[in-house]
Amino acid sequence: MNKAVIYEIKDYFYITLGLLMYTFGFTVFLLPYEIVTGGIAGIGAIVFYATGFPVQYTFFIINALLIVGTIKILGWKFLTKTIYATFMLTFMLEMAQQVVMMPDGHFYKLLGKGNDFMSLVIGCMITGTALAVVFLNNGSTGGTDIVAAVLNKYHNITLGRALIVIDICIIGSCLFIPSFGDVRMRCQMVVFGICTMVIECLMLDYVMYWQRQSVQFLIFSKKYQEIAYAIAKQTDHTMTILDGHGWWTGKATKVICLLAKKNESGRIFRIVKTIDPNAFVSQSSVIGVYGEGFDSIKVKVKTDPNPLQQQNKEEKQLT
Repeated sequence: MNKAVIYEIKDYFYITLGLLMYTFGFTVFLLPYEIVTGGIAGIGAIVFYATGFPVQYTFFIINALLIVGTIKILGWKFLTKTIYATFMLTFMLEMAQQVVMMPDGHFYKLLGKGNDFMSLVIGCMITGTALAVVFLNNGSTGGTDIVAAVLNKYHNITLGRALIVIDICIIGSCLFIPSFGDVRMRCQMVVFGICTMVIECLMLDYVMYWQRQSVQFLIFSKKYQEIAYAIAKQTDHTMTILDGHGWWTGKATKVICLLAKKNESGRIFRIVKTIDPNAFVSQSSVIGVYGEGFDSIKVKVKTDPNPLQQQNKEEKQLT
C-alpha cells in the first residue's frame, strides 16, 4: 500500500514537472512568434475561424467526448491524471502568458525578431521532451494525446507517429481558411506547423524509447546464487540460470541470464561487483523485450479452432 502511494505521488510530481516544461517551451518560444501547432487547440482555432464557434467550447466538448469514450479502454487511473494535467496546464498557460506579456499587449520575443525558426526548434525540443515526461509517468495532456495513447495500446504504433498522423490533418486544414491571409501566408503557416509537429514528435519518441531501452546481462560467477538473490531482492527482476561448460577448463559453470531496463545497468553492476569483483559480465542491447514487466505484445492473433475439434469435424465429414 505504501509503495502504491509513493508511486502515485511520484507520477503526479513528474507530470507536474513535465507540464511546467511544456508551459515554458510553449509560452516563451512558440506563442510569441505565432507558430502554428496541432492538437485540440488547433482544431478549436480552425472551427472558430470557419464558424465563429468559441475555441474554449470546442476544446471542452472534444475533450469531454474523448474522456467519456475512452474510460473503458484507458481506465480511470490514466484519465484521472489526464483531467489533472488538463486543468493544471490551463492554469499554468494562463499564468505564464501574463508573465511574458509586455505592457503594450504583445508577447516578449526572447530570441528577437526574425528568429522564428530557431525559436521553433528550441520550443519544440522542450515541449516534445515535456510530453515524453508526462507519458512516461502514466499521464496525458488530453486532446489528441488520448487518441495517440489508445492507438499505442492496441497497435505497435509509437506515440510520436500517432501524433504526427493526427496533427498533420489539423495543420494542413489551415490551407482552407481564408482568414489566415493569402495563399502564401497560409502555406508558410503550414510549413512551420509541419516542422513543429515533426521536431516535437521526434523528441517525444527519442526520450520515451531512450528510457525504455532494455539490455541483456550474461553473468558468469561461482557466486551466482548470491548474485541472483541480491538482484532479485533489490530490483524485483526474475532471472534464468543457464548451464554452461568451459571449453578450455572443461568445468561446468552456471550463467545468469537477466533482462532489465538500461537505466538499471549501474545498479546491477554495483550488485555484481560487491559480491564478486572477479565476475565476468556481458551486457548487450536488445531491440525489444515483451512480457511481464516490459512492453506488451501488440499484434493481432487469429483465433484458430482447436486442432482436435477440427480433426473430429474432418473425420465426420469423411464418414
